[in-house]
Amino acid sequence: MRSIRDIPLFENIPILVRTALNVPIENGKVVNDYRLRRAVPTITFLSERGAKVILISHIGEKGTETLEPIARALGKLIPRVSFFSETIGERARGAVRNLAPGSVLVLENLRRDKGEVTNDRAFAKELAALADIFVQDSFDTCHRPHASIIGVPKLLPNYAGLLLEEEVEELSRSLTPKHPALAVIGGAKFSTKEAVLTALLKTYDHVFVGGALANDFLKASGHEVGKSLVSEANEENIKKILANPKLVVPIDSIVIPATNTEEMRMRTGARIANIGEIQPNEVILDHGPETSALLKSLAQKTKTILWNGPLGNYEHGFTDATDAFAHTVADSGARSVIGGGDTIAAIETLNLLPRFSFISTGGGAMLDLLAKGTLPGIDVLSY
Repeated sequence: MRSIRDIPLFENIPILVRTALNVPIENGKVVNDYRLRRAVPTITFLSERGAKVILISHIGEKGTETLEPIARALGKLIPRVSFFSETIGERARGAVRNLAPGSVLVLENLRRDKGEVTNDRAFAKELAALADIFVQDSFDTCHRPHASIIGVPKLLPNYAGLLLEEEVEELSRSLTPKHPALAVIGGAKFSTKEAVLTALLKTYDHVFVGGALANDFLKASGHEVGKSLVSEANEENIKKILANPKLVVPIDSIVIPATNTEEMRMRTGARIANIGEIQPNEVILDHGPETSALLKSLAQKTKTILWNGPLGNYEHGFTDATDAFAHTVADSGARSVIGGGDTIAAIETLNLLPRFSFISTGGGAMLDLLAKGTLPGIDVLSY
């Protein structure tokens, strides 16, 4: 990919940057600025060279959310940041024209226009009309065929931002790991993990399936999983992966009686159950201590650890296995690569971020790159 280091002229040039500003907001304030901090190097690189930096991003899923509080939070990290409440059109183009060299303008949520998600060519052309150069730096959305990801790069000279470069370089290294190598894939939805599991089983010595994803494999093995979350997946496809001797599944679980959410948070009736001892009226919410010990044993023997997705029902407070494995990886001495929003949040809560080799800003994008070796938002960039 052509890097922003290859841009021939910066001074007073409007440069459109697709960046990642999709951060959690509560009561109108950013509660975790990790992605913002990762976006800063590219923005600063362009700003310090006198470019007019125009930032575009999405926020939330509804299409009604605003980037205004994110712009305020970004302004605490870098100077000369302003916000404009529209994304395209004459007024937006006017705001860009009035931008001083070296200044940064955050435009409104891309998904307020349906043309973003549908990759509408007219919307892409409106975005492209804002600038002379396009920079892709939103790795976390490079797996999505949206207008700002695959439409705009076809209309402007395009370059990879510093974060995108780093993501591709580090994750590409993970495709050929130093051995022994351990991959841990958590979360849910077998359909979104099948391709990456198939790919990793070819190159890693052990691949552990955790979180709700593990329930699919336990069920396919003939074990009772009670009322636990399972995917509507083709069981034959699961059994094909299950037959691989490199695959590792949990050996015990933390379960509770199937009940309402409030009682779940209180961990009412929680107990440790070996696989095979789970009752039809119970639900699996985390891995047990024997599974954590198994993972620790594997991790201590490896040179590469790849991890994506929490190992328990993280949002309801079942964090024991995730926290235990985070400490295990941090202490392992192996090259460690992690990704996924909940995984990163857990590690940040434990103050362990500096002890990992590389932290990807992508969840689904990370998995897709590992499975396919590339992404739509990368393929479209000029070489």
